[in-house]
Formats: sequence, C-alpha cells, structure tokens
Amino acid sequence: MSNDIELDQCLRAVSNPVRREILSLLKHPNENFVPNDHLPNEEGICVASIILRMKLAQSTISKHLAILHGAKLLASKSVGQWTYFKRNEQAIRQFALLLKQEL
Repeated sequence: MSNDIELDQCLRAVSNPVRREILSLLKHPNENFVPNDHLPNEEGICVASIILRMKLAQSTISKHLAILHGAKLLASKSVGQWTYFKRNEQAIRQFALLLKQEL
C-alpha cells in the first residue's frame, strides 16, 4: 500500500470544522488530553478520550475519525478493545506540499 495521499480526499477531510479541530487537538496531545492508563499520549489518543473532549456522540466522532484515517491524515493503533489515533505528520506535510503546488 502506498503512502501517497490524494489531494481531493484530504481537502474533503479537512473541509469540516470538527475534523480540523480533531487534527488541531492531536497536534499537541499532552496539552489537550489527559494521559491514559493504556498508552502514553505519544502513541495516540484513545477514541474515548477524543469523544469526551469533543463532547459529541461516539458515532459522530467515529465517522470523523474514519474520514481522517481514510485520507491518511491520521494513523491508528488497536490495543485490545481500544483504538488510538495520532496525526500522520508525514501525510500532513505531503498534503501541505501538494496544496502549495496546486495553488
């Protein structure tokens, strides 16, 4: 599987203010989320913590996370029943570069 991102998919992903806020919060996880018992924040933030912070329904947050993950702007890690997300900095840099080249 290629690490290349698709510009249009990334643009759709960041077109929503909730998804932009999730990306923004995950930029500095130690400042925006309480450390959990399972993993240090550097490894990702548990979906449950994102739900609590965003104060939106689990299904809504899950959909937003799936869109960001599908655009490769987030990476995920499963540990038992828990799923953790963190920013895919390489993909975000690639997206910014592609956007700069296109515009």
